[in-house]
Amino acid sequence: MEGAPPPESPDKAAGAPWVLLGPRPNGEAKPRPPPPPPGKPRGICSRSYFLVLMVFVHLYLGNVLALLLFVHYSNGDSSESDERKAAAAPVAASDSGPPPAAPSPAPAPYMTSLPRLEGIKVGHKQKVELIPNQEHSVKTLSLKPLLFEIPNFLNAEECKLIIHLAQLKGLQKSQILPTEEYENAIEMFEISQLDIFNLLDQNQDGQLQLKEVLTHTRLGNGRWMTPENIREMYTAVKADPDGNGVLSLEEFKRLNLRDFHKYMGSQKVKMSDLVRNSQHTWLYQGEGAHQVMRSIQQRVLRLTRLPQEIVEHSEPLQVVRYDQGGHYHAHMDSGPVFPETACSHTKFITNETAPFETSCRYVTVLFYLNNVTGGGETTFPVADNRTYDEMSLIQNDIDLRDTRKHCDKGNLRVKPKQGTAVFWYNYLSDGQGWVGDLDEYSLHGGCLVTQGTKWIANNWINVDPSKTRQIQFQREMARFSKETEASRLRDLHGHQTRVLQLPGPESVSWMLPGTKLEEKVKAAVVPAVPNSNDFFSGDDGLFWNGFSG
Repeated sequence: MEGAPPPESPDKAAGAPWVLLGPRPNGEAKPRPPPPPPGKPRGICSRSYFLVLMVFVHLYLGNVLALLLFVHYSNGDSSESDERKAAAAPVAASDSGPPPAAPSPAPAPYMTSLPRLEGIKVGHKQKVELIPNQEHSVKTLSLKPLLFEIPNFLNAEECKLIIHLAQLKGLQKSQILPTEEYENAIEMFEISQLDIFNLLDQNQDGQLQLKEVLTHTRLGNGRWMTPENIREMYTAVKADPDGNGVLSLEEFKRLNLRDFHKYMGSQKVKMSDLVRNSQHTWLYQGEGAHQVMRSIQQRVLRLTRLPQEIVEHSEPLQVVRYDQGGHYHAHMDSGPVFPETACSHTKFITNETAPFETSCRYVTVLFYLNNVTGGGETTFPVADNRTYDEMSLIQNDIDLRDTRKHCDKGNLRVKPKQGTAVFWYNYLSDGQGWVGDLDEYSLHGGCLVTQGTKWIANNWINVDPSKTRQIQFQREMARFSKETEASRLRDLHGHQTRVLQLPGPESVSWMLPGTKLEEKVKAAVVPAVPNSNDFFSGDDGLFWNGFSG
C-alpha cells in the first residue's frame, strides 16, 4: 500500500526516531540508528576514534624506533672514537713521557657468588650439557661431601692422549711434606711442649694414647705412621719408660722433640711405607694448549658453573700414575684457612705474609683414564656419616685412613672406569654464596693397586675464602694477561714453561712470564730453596709446586 507507514518496531514504539537511508527494493526506506542526543559522546569503537588512535600509535612507535637507532649509532661512534683514541695513545705518550697506569677494573659482577650443584639425594640424576648438543648424566653419590659421578666425561681417545702427553712431559715421584717445616713452625710460634700435649690430648684425660698421636701425626720423610711405628719410636728415644704405650704429661715434658725428628730422618723408608706412592706431572690447559686439554677445561667450566676467570686461573691438570703397589692414604685436597694461613694462588698477588699456606682447592674433578685390573678404588671413609670425629677414624688398631690395609672399611668406594669423572666440593658454603669452612667429610684416598696400573687426572679449582683477596687476584691476572702475548703461551711438554719445585703444602699455580710478578715470586722463593734455579727451564710460564693431592 503506497503511502502506508512502516510497521511499528520496539524502537519505534519506544519513541525512537528513524532516519531513512534510501528506498528499499519494495520502496521502503532503510532505517539506521539515530545520532546520540546532544551532550552524549560517541562510542570508543567509532571509525573516527579508531583512525585517530592508529595514527597516534604509529607515530609513537616511529619515534621510539628513531630514538633507539639514534642511541645505537651514537654509542657506536663513541666506541669507535674511544678505540681510535686508544690506538693513538701510545703515539702521544711517546712524545710526552711514559703513559699513565691504567686504572684497576672494578670488581666484576661474577664474583658476587659461587654457584653450587644441588645433590638433592643420594642416587639423584640430573642432565648437564657438557658438550654442545650432548647431555651427560650427573649422579649424586653422597651429600657429605657433596659428591657426583659423571660417566663418559672423557672418551677413550682423550684418555689415551692425556696419558701420552704426560709420558712425553715426564713424571716425577710425588712429594711429601718434609720434617723441617714442622720444626720451623714450632720455633716460629714458640709453641711449648705443654701446648703440643694439650693439642694432642683430645679427650683431655692427661694422657696421650696411641690413636691420639696417630690422628695428628704425619711426620718424617713422608712415612705413614702406624701403631707399630709409634711404639718403635717410643722405644728408640726412651719416651715410654713403663712401656704401656701411653705418655703422661710428665713423660712428655722430659722429651726432646727433636729426637723424634732425628729418629724419623734416620729411618730408611720403603715406597710402600709412604703416605703416597705414585708419580705425577702437570699439563697446561690454557691458551695455546692442545685442543683436547682446552676442551676438558671447558667441560669442567660447564659442569661446575663457576666463573670462567676462576677456572682458567686455577691449577693445571695433574696426571698421576699408580703402579702395582701404589696407593694414597686418606687425606683432604685442601686445608682450613686460619688467620695465619694464606692461599697459595693469591699469596704473591696480595703481598700478604703468612707462615703457612694451603692450596684452597674449592672443587676437585677427578678423571679415571683407564680401567684398573685390580684395586685402585677411590675411597671416602666417612661419606654421609651422621657425625665426624677424628678419633673415630682409628678404632681397635683399624685406621680408616689406611688405604693399603683398610680400604674396604670405608663408607663409599668408587671403582675406576675409563672416562668417568667424580666431582666434589672440598669446602662448605658460607651461606652467602662464597667459600665457607673446610668440609671434613671430603676425606678421601686412593686404594692399593693390587694388579696393573692406575692412571688418573685431577682438575682443582682454586678459590680464596677471602672474597677480597680473590677479587684482587682476578684483577691482577687480567692485567697480566693483557701484558703478555697469547702466542708466547705453550703447552708444558713443549719445553716452554718454567717449573719451580717448592717443598711444603703449596699447590701448583700458573703465572704469566715476563712480568713484575715473576720477579717477585723468584725473589721470594729462590733464596729460600737450595738449588731452586735448577728447576727452571724455558721462557713461557712460571709454576710453584709442592705436596699436592
